[in-house]
Amino acid sequence: MKRKLYSILLLTALAGFLPGCKDGFEDINTNPNAPVDVQPSLLLRKITFDYGEQMSYEAFVAGNLLGQYFTAIDFNLFDRHSLNEPQYGGNPWPFLYSNLRDNEILLQKARANTAFGVYEGPALILKAYIAAELTDLYGDVPYSEALQGKAGVITPAYDTQESIYTAPGGILDNLDKGIASINNYKGPTALDGDVIYGGNRSKWILFANSLKIRALMRISGKVNVQAALQKVVTDGNYIKTNADNAVYRFSLTQPNNFRMSTARIGDFNLFIMSKTSEELLTGLGDPRIATYFRPTAANPAVYKGLLNGPDASKLSISLADYSLTGTIFRENSDRLSANYMTAAETSFWLAEAAQRGLVSASARTLYEQGITQSFAYWGVALPASYLTSSQVAYNQNGQNPIEQILTQKWLGNINHAYEGWTEYRRTGFPRLKTVSASLNNGLIPKRMPYPGTESALNAVEYQKAAANTQNNSINVPVWWAR
Repeated sequence: MKRKLYSILLLTALAGFLPGCKDGFEDINTNPNAPVDVQPSLLLRKITFDYGEQMSYEAFVAGNLLGQYFTAIDFNLFDRHSLNEPQYGGNPWPFLYSNLRDNEILLQKARANTAFGVYEGPALILKAYIAAELTDLYGDVPYSEALQGKAGVITPAYDTQESIYTAPGGILDNLDKGIASINNYKGPTALDGDVIYGGNRSKWILFANSLKIRALMRISGKVNVQAALQKVVTDGNYIKTNADNAVYRFSLTQPNNFRMSTARIGDFNLFIMSKTSEELLTGLGDPRIATYFRPTAANPAVYKGLLNGPDASKLSISLADYSLTGTIFRENSDRLSANYMTAAETSFWLAEAAQRGLVSASARTLYEQGITQSFAYWGVALPASYLTSSQVAYNQNGQNPIEQILTQKWLGNINHAYEGWTEYRRTGFPRLKTVSASLNNGLIPKRMPYPGTESALNAVEYQKAAANTQNNSINVPVWWAR
């Protein structure tokens, strides 16, 4: 007993000489090499490059399947429209929100410090851009309450797609505010870290107005956008030439390379030409086919595609009989750009607006301009007879001019292929096919499903959103497509 008492007294005495359990805790548990803050220039560079790189990869492995540019011949549940089972890609939600988060930090820095004010306009434009990509894919999403974890909001409500587009602080409002911020900035600070335009703020305004054209046209089935569209056209301050495209070129080597260019050859060769691409490109006599795809190894004079969504367990093909994706996606990927917005896409949007009577302009001129710009963008010579050929000539030979415009826009957007699927959902063009072994009852999906993390981490708000989409169904159209 005495020995036990002595031990207790000794330990008590020693404890008086030991530091408290909290003393020095932060010093011990803080990594001195980890940054606690970051310069706006580094944030802007990170956001623009990371978003472009990740979306370009997603376009290749998932968007190109939904848009039916490529077919996947294995590990292809996504190609068969089981969208809740993403494999190589098909879950853009995390990187969309991570870039929105970093962009929000950039925006707050720009507003809190006048020395960083030059970044406010581009940050507002990027917020509008990424929010549009997010809501176009999923529909209603957390927006106005999102990205406020530090303020204690960890279960943000889902905003309606309509409000994300049209409400104060939404897509259209942020584009206008972004343009105004750039115009009003008179400070001396350069826009460093700009991998898209090299710090040229005037070109960010062109980018914003082209995005405004896209946003207005996307919701034009639900909202009267005629006056707003005509104002943008009248002002004329949007992307009109490839020199002003919102893109950046990949390099052949890391860290700025296109991800699929260094993927295992077995992974790269899972993606081949789709039957949809074959029929459209060969039917139009379109020479871009040699850039997008390779001729078959069995017959170098032939391009051949496969219907999307085969049952891989029953598929027995020889790769030599089908067209693999082009060298621009692998050996020559330094010719490939991450695509935010181009002159060609802008021209096609305006051609559709003109054809629908929403703006005063020549739809044919804009359509032919868009084709010419797209060929130049891809580095392909435009054949002298292409624009007057029977299938391409505008509104001739019984062709549907809206279908012609949407088909040509689809053809030019292979490196941003979710757009091809999104535009199909809005217009029904180009005419996509029922996939071979559908896991979605033969239906082409109308939205991306919310990821499983939402039901686990934001359960109450997720359940409300799921109830509005027939239990998170991929067959419920988003607001602008209803």
